[in-house]
Amino acid sequence: MPFRSFNDLVDDAKRRIHEIDVDELAELMEPGSDVPELLVIDVREADERGRGFIPGSMGIPRGVLERDIAKLAFAGTVGEGDLGRPIVCVCAGGARSALAADALRAMGFTNVQSLAGGFGAWGKAGRPVEHPRSGNTEPG
Repeated sequence: MPFRSFNDLVDDAKRRIHEIDVDELAELMEPGSDVPELLVIDVREADERGRGFIPGSMGIPRGVLERDIAKLAFAGTVGEGDLGRPIVCVCAGGARSALAADALRAMGFTNVQSLAGGFGAWGKAGRPVEHPRSGNTEPG
């Protein structure tokens, strides 16, 4: 088998998953949305998340996602009914989140998407960003 680069792996993952854009995610997150159980998982490292994150998102770094998702997002156990819960994975630019969404899909989750362009696209679109040190939410 020939060497496969990170970009090759991301391209393969993107063929298996669905990506949404910033406007679609913002719509899903609207109060009163018909997606009340939406789980937004920020797969960036803690130091990246410390510089700002999407309000309401949960931080689970990509390196421990498969190991820790049940514990951190589902109170320890993923039940059959949890597998269809809507999940959107977010990273800095859309590559790690595509890999994360693909991994969750392989674990049995059926409604997983990745944010195209990641947190960078969210901020460039002027969407709200929360900063953990201040607790303030401000436009990106």
